[in-house]
Amino acid sequence: MRSRFHVAALLLTGSLLLGACSHHFGPGIADLPASQGWQPLPIGSWVLNDGLEARSMVFCPRDSCTRQGFAAVVALEGGRARDMEKALSESPASLGQAFAQLAAAKAAERRKAQRNQKKKPEAKPEARSTTDVARIDSAEAKGVLVTIRSLDTAGRQAVTAILYGRESDRLVLALAVSETAEAARRNAEAAWRSR
Repeated sequence: MRSRFHVAALLLTGSLLLGACSHHFGPGIADLPASQGWQPLPIGSWVLNDGLEARSMVFCPRDSCTRQGFAAVVALEGGRARDMEKALSESPASLGQAFAQLAAAKAAERRKAQRNQKKKPEAKPEARSTTDVARIDSAEAKGVLVTIRSLDTAGRQAVTAILYGRESDRLVLALAVSETAEAARRNAEAAWRSR
């Protein structure tokens, strides 16, 4: 049960990173420049700033890039950093299980909400997927690659690469999301170099 908490904390942190910011843009990532379609995202005035530092976030929308992508560098400290490092180091496979459990929980909530409505809408078939987790450690950083593949649509997938390491008393995370493992890893490495 404790490993689920660590993964839930990772998912919550990622969600809050995207939604808990004002209109202050970060410095961007040097190897993912605006000239190639990458746009810095707002990172100032964080709601969840106790123990969390957003350093940079960039997004490459589909209309600017051949492959849509996201990359970020964040730092954690204190208990939050210890919990995150433990989850990433000791049980990266639990990340995949947590993603699957989260999807199943959301599907169950949708079914419950449909049953509680007066008029039942047509039941949509639930999307099926599989999640694979692999280590991508290097000399510079430890890392995890999480791939979620659709079982219903051939070739449809999303990949998240997470590189992490200690910087004094902080845990620094460089993460990237893309359609392919190569792109996610390349973008996470670019984010890691910019830390």
